[in-house]
Amino acid sequence: MLTSGIYDYVNVLDKAADAAWQRNTAISNNIANQSTPGYKRQEVDFEGTLRRELSKFKYVSLDEKVSDLHLDHLNAAVYTDAEDYSYRIDKNNVDPEQEYGELISNRIKYNALVDCMTKEFQRTKSVIK
Repeated sequence: MLTSGIYDYVNVLDKAADAAWQRNTAISNNIANQSTPGYKRQEVDFEGTLRRELSKFKYVSLDEKVSDLHLDHLNAAVYTDAEDYSYRIDKNNVDPEQEYGELISNRIKYNALVDCMTKEFQRTKSVIK
């Protein structure tokens, strides 16, 4: 985590990339357990956590919100999705097709986050030169 104010957005992007990596792990576990009786799919919620943290600051610019965020509060929450729901006899609620779609979407998101951080560092590097 970088402590200078110019890296506030990079720090948030870093937390988002960590959450995307965590989500990738959860989705992979869901796929691996698609045939395990009674298994309930796991999901990661970073977006909700970020939304709640940003909503604590009313009537200020996004720059001010991001600079005032407590990064230790931006930890993604892992939860069991639709815990009481199962459309299968074995009480497993994993839909493999949905999981593969989520996995692809999440990988695209992760790559985009890493690209954004890389470009931000390149811009900072070009200013320093």
